[in-house]
Amino acid sequence: MIVKPARLLLAMTAMVALPSFAQNVATVNGKPIPAAKVDQVVKQVVAQGKATDSPQLREAIKRDLIGREVLIQEADKQGIGGRPEVKNAIDNARQSIIINAMLADYIKKNPVKDADITAEYNKFKTQFGDKEYHARHILVGTEDEAKAIIAKLKGGAKFEDLAKQSKDPGSAGNGGDLDWASPASFVPEFSKAMTSLGKGQITETPVKTQYGYHVIKLEDTRAAKIPPLEEVKQQVGEQLQQRKLAAFREELMKKAKIQ
Repeated sequence: MIVKPARLLLAMTAMVALPSFAQNVATVNGKPIPAAKVDQVVKQVVAQGKATDSPQLREAIKRDLIGREVLIQEADKQGIGGRPEVKNAIDNARQSIIINAMLADYIKKNPVKDADITAEYNKFKTQFGDKEYHARHILVGTEDEAKAIIAKLKGGAKFEDLAKQSKDPGSAGNGGDLDWASPASFVPEFSKAMTSLGKGQITETPVKTQYGYHVIKLEDTRAAKIPPLEEVKQQVGEQLQQRKLAAFREELMKKAKIQ
């Protein structure tokens, strides 16, 4: 069979055009939506653990991209992107995207090591201590007020009743109860006085801190309950990562000429 030149040209044109068509999943008013864009979104969704790659997912993403393209074309017709407030929002979003990408690169180049996490965990364990303390306190503004409270307690007054006059709003209505905590949770002066008490004892003299004067009662002690490293490894790693980023930012701030 002899193929006429016109048909041969048409067939060749179709063969050349096919790969280009296959690169797009759709066109909207002549604007193509590349298949690579669908692949990119699918990859992001799968990486975030929100779904698994499937024909249904790809079809949903395709429909979403088509819808977005329809909307952006209409917004462009209305000149929405030229509004000052929209331009500012776009600029802010651009800055955030670029900054986040740079910080992600920094973390890749300066990862938190397992040894760093272990060292930070051990440091926390040392600071936390091997005991937890259940204490109550009454916070007042002057030393004389605190001495008067101690005198009333020695006279038989109930700690919980006197705690109602405490300046600490978080514990005043609860009998001065501070719940279970490690000494590291409190300022040094408070911790030192608290840990020197025996079960059921009250401080003989007012304890001065940056907040005022405290009268402290120790209810009880117990062995500290510190979660194993395996349970908090990710949390500790994230905290160290944030410190790295903060230090990196501070270093750049120092180098910058800010007027």
